[in-house]
Amino acid sequence: MDSLRSILRAAAAAAFTVGLLLLLLNPPSLSGAGGLLTLAAGVVAFILVVGWATVALMGSDGPSEEEFERLIRRSEELAASPHLVAETDEFDVMVADAMDRLPPEFLELLKTTPVVVSQRGAEFGAYGHYYGGNYTRGDYEHRIVLYQDTLERDFGWDPELLRAQVERTLRHELAHHIGWNEPGVRGLGL
Repeated sequence: MDSLRSILRAAAAAAFTVGLLLLLLNPPSLSGAGGLLTLAAGVVAFILVVGWATVALMGSDGPSEEEFERLIRRSEELAASPHLVAETDEFDVMVADAMDRLPPEFLELLKTTPVVVSQRGAEFGAYGHYYGGNYTRGDYEHRIVLYQDTLERDFGWDPELLRAQVERTLRHELAHHIGWNEPGVRGLGL
């Protein structure tokens, strides 16, 4: 089924490219209804393909709605339970230290953006995630999630390396929060 889907996508992309080239190289005459209809169909097809390509390139690496709601409930539960502070471990302290080493401008951003430690990194194949729209839009609740399990799995053998990777991951997700996309964040060395 997947191989058929790939073939159909390739055929659709090829047909669209050929049609667009034909439309650009031999534009229809706008003097008749047929030419105007052809041009309108070409514009609609172009808009649909660009929209589809945009959605396909964005991907779906985020959590499900249920997982996101679970994270929100857990964050609110932790915030409302001061006795849980006694349960903080060395990793939580490492995250707090990484936050303290941020420039003051970025600390201001974190006043309204919770940083959550999770044990589900292996499930997502990630060290961290940023959930929400970028800071300028503010159309979603913002959350930065750092995955303790994957960070400790890959860097826990060296405490200094783990500390550096926690800080790097926090900065990476914070860069997403202020609007950088993945290639841009990687270009920053994060």
